[in-house]
Amino acid sequence: MKMRRGRSVRFAVIGQGYFAQAAVLPAFGQATGCELRAIFSKDETKLRALRRKYGVAAALGYDQYDDYLAAGEVDAIYIALPNDMHADYTVRAARAGVHVLCEKPIATSSRDAERMIAACADNDVKLMVAYRLHFESATLNAIERVRRGRIGRPRFISTTFAMQVENDNIRTRRARGGGPLLDLGIYCVNAARAFFRAEPTEVAAISATVRGDRRFKEIDEQVMAVLRFPGERLAQLVCSFGAYDHSSLVVIGDKGRLCLDPAYEYASGLTVEMEVAGGRAQRKTFPKRDQIAAELIAFARCIREGRDPEPSGEEGLADIRVLEAIQRSTESGRREAITPVAKRARPSKAQEIRRPPHGMPDLVHAAPPGRD
Repeated sequence: MKMRRGRSVRFAVIGQGYFAQAAVLPAFGQATGCELRAIFSKDETKLRALRRKYGVAAALGYDQYDDYLAAGEVDAIYIALPNDMHADYTVRAARAGVHVLCEKPIATSSRDAERMIAACADNDVKLMVAYRLHFESATLNAIERVRRGRIGRPRFISTTFAMQVENDNIRTRRARGGGPLLDLGIYCVNAARAFFRAEPTEVAAISATVRGDRRFKEIDEQVMAVLRFPGERLAQLVCSFGAYDHSSLVVIGDKGRLCLDPAYEYASGLTVEMEVAGGRAQRKTFPKRDQIAAELIAFARCIREGRDPEPSGEEGLADIRVLEAIQRSTESGRREAITPVAKRARPSKAQEIRRPPHGMPDLVHAAPPGRD
């Protein structure tokens, strides 16, 4: 369903945790063609303070969600809720005819992801998963270099993402956050699929957890996996909630290597390094950008123009199927097959959107997930 060109897409944001307050709400200030109209939270203090700060028309509780969306006051909803709530609130928005931009992971299971995709298709609304790096300059520059063969044929990828998570953070609850695999490993899986431009076929994985650490009563501390891709290519990933804050990605080709370090941050600039046989090493630093404003702009364009988003709901489903196979492998001790998702689009340089960064706003009843 197309909207009139030039009209701003009216958004509501549900869930006012750390990321929503630190990154999503401020992004509307420079998200051209997007208007923040409403916020939802179960915390009355948050609602009062954030309504004043951002001048939204409505600040509502979760129990008002269905009635408000049905009233036609917004065109789209940004879902920044805990992972296990994504499916329910997406399906309800779709039934109200409201487009959905959902934080990753799309859901905590492939069954829920499939239900979300079907609900949006049945109600003719767009579903985009918030893979902010699909619009980010350094990531797309690196993907383009590999795609053009600058390091020869890519043979393997090694990528890590780690942080020290607080004990009482929602990410330490298996049913709510899913542990490091769903929260951090999804970046590694998505990057491997983007750089290889293919879907993995099988995985072997193990997990490890320090005994006696209260944070890991319900979840794994860290997970390591090796994914096999068509063309006899491999991707190795490690994600951890109990290690020094770090993210990196290295793609090794038969003629060179490319490195992103840091690889997955939104609060800092990113650097691409490349070395090729017989040539000089190259290094390019990309300044910090507002990655969330970029994805808001991209989604609004899709709504106005009636185009399918990239990254789509199917992109989110593809990652969840890989993550489920990784979890099965940690439990079975065997290689596990991965059911692929048919992909029509991959992230490309044409998706790049640049917006300047914003400062850190004052937060209301919200704290970062990691330790200082």
